[in-house]
Amino acid sequence: MAISPLYQAADLKLAYQLRYSWTGWTREPTRVDSALLEKLKPLWEQDGLRLLEHRSSAEYVQLAFSTTPDISPVLLASRAKGRLQHALRAEGDFAGFSRMVSVRSVGENTRRQVEQYIASQVAHGQYVDARFREELAGFTVRCPEVDLSRPSESSHGRYWYNLHLVLVAAERCRTADGRRLAKIRDGCFRIAEKRNHAISALSVMPDHVHLAMRGDFRASPVEIGLGFLNNLAYLLGQARNWTNGFYAGTFSEYDMGAIRTGADEE
Repeated sequence: MAISPLYQAADLKLAYQLRYSWTGWTREPTRVDSALLEKLKPLWEQDGLRLLEHRSSAEYVQLAFSTTPDISPVLLASRAKGRLQHALRAEGDFAGFSRMVSVRSVGENTRRQVEQYIASQVAHGQYVDARFREELAGFTVRCPEVDLSRPSESSHGRYWYNLHLVLVAAERCRTADGRRLAKIRDGCFRIAEKRNHAISALSVMPDHVHLAMRGDFRASPVEIGLGFLNNLAYLLGQARNWTNGFYAGTFSEYDMGAIRTGADEE
C-alpha cells in the first residue's frame, strides 16, 4: 500500500529568495528595447517570473528574474524564451533564438560564502558539553567532488541550478541523539542521489538542517523541498518531524551585484 506524503505543496509556509539569469542567442542581429520588455512584464508575472534586470546586444539577450518557488529552471527558460520570441515576431521579421539557452541561479551570496556558512554551523553554536560539540562536527560534510560551478547540460541549454535549502525541526525541537542525526545526514545523500540532485555541503544540527546542492533543473524548489521533507519524515518513522515549510535560496559563483553591472554569461 502506498504511503501518503505527510507534507503537501498547498500547505507549505515558505521563505525563499529565488533569482535567475536567462541568456538567449539570436539567429540574426536583433535589438530588444525596454518598451517591449515593459509590455511583457505582466505576462511573465502571471507565469511566476518578475523581471529585475535586462541587457542585450545584437547577438544575445540577458534577463534576470525573481521567481516563485513553484518555478523550475527549465520552465523559466521556456517562458522567458517563448514570450519574448512571440513578441519579437509580432513586431517584425524576427528569425528567432538558437536552440541553446543558459539559465543561472544567482543570489546575494556566492557559492563560496554559502558553502563556508554551512561548514561553520557547529563552530558558531554554543554547547555545554564539549564532547557533543565534537560529535556534532561529524554531521557536517563537505563534498569537494561536487563542483557547483559547473553546469548541468541538456540538448537545449546549460543550467547552473544551485540551491541553499534549510529544514527546521517542528517546534525547534532539539535532538542530541547521534544515531538520529546520522540517519538524517545519510538520508539526505540518499534522497539527493535518488532525485538527481548533488549535495556539495551539508550540516545536520540539533534542530535544523542546511544543504547546498545542485538541483535537477527539471524540478522546482517546492518539489525539491517536499522531496526532502517527506522522505526524511519516512526515514524517521513517518512523523511530522519538520515544520510545514522550508527556506530555499539560489546562489552562484557571483552575486546579484555582478548581474546589475552586466556580467557576461559563460
